[in-house]
Amino acid sequence: MKKIDVHVHLIGAICGFGAEGELRALGDGMVEYASGKQFRLIPKGYGDKEVTAETLLSVMDEHEVAYAVCLQGNYVGFQNLYTYEAARKYPHRLIAAGTFDPFCRGKEKIIHHLFEELKIPVLKMELSNTSGLMANHPTVFLNQAEMDAVYQLADSKNLIVFIDIGRPRNDCYQIAELKESILKYPNVIFILCHLTAPQQDDQVLLEENMRQLALPNVYFDLAALPNNTKEAYPFVKAQQYIRTAMDLVSSDRILWGSDFPSAMNYCSYRESYQYILDSDLFTLEEKEKLFFKNAERLFGRFIQ
Repeated sequence: MKKIDVHVHLIGAICGFGAEGELRALGDGMVEYASGKQFRLIPKGYGDKEVTAETLLSVMDEHEVAYAVCLQGNYVGFQNLYTYEAARKYPHRLIAAGTFDPFCRGKEKIIHHLFEELKIPVLKMELSNTSGLMANHPTVFLNQAEMDAVYQLADSKNLIVFIDIGRPRNDCYQIAELKESILKYPNVIFILCHLTAPQQDDQVLLEENMRQLALPNVYFDLAALPNNTKEAYPFVKAQQYIRTAMDLVSSDRILWGSDFPSAMNYCSYRESYQYILDSDLFTLEEKEKLFFKNAERLFGRFIQ
């Protein structure tokens, strides 16, 4: 089945910063935080210290992915210009997202360059306690002035906003504050990453979130959903969560994403979509929407 992957990452150089300090490459896909914690970030076969557009495209070709949206995050470090250059080189396959720290004193210059001069059409904000804004800032409220300025920017530049609010039971996880902001900017398309990141026993929480966020300008991506539910293939709980979301916000609001490359340390790229394709919880029409039609409606205008 033809697919659009709305949640991937390119890595020109690992330069992340999280709750355990700076993140640097060791080689062979391994990385180390300033705390001394070492782990694999890049799966075997995808790169040594970087993940190139060509590596991503080869994976996309193998799995019938028409095009992908290349996001940003503090986890591997901002890759704004590297991602922009990749999208400029492959405008028929890749769409670039940009990001910035809203607490940067020179953020106006960054905004001008990324979204006015380069005309990057997508904005990604990551708030999580481990590898987002709240990893190295005090608690950031999603409706405070600095974040409101981000939404104002998206509104004025007609940017699509991806937002990662981290995992439940952390101070970054602010459904009420997020809803307040979304309601304030009805013309901005918000895509909430990871289906709001429900964990294994979060069925009730997911239902509450979906009811709260069943708004006409809100979509949800499914990136790394099986990684959050911590289960073996075919990810039965993840299937149930997707069914819940479809029932409460409609199948028109769900987008498939892989969270390539790091999520492939936990499941293969094929498994990241096959568990949905093989599931009998979804109709063929729902699968076609989830994998292609919904994303095409949002992002097709950016593909050349």
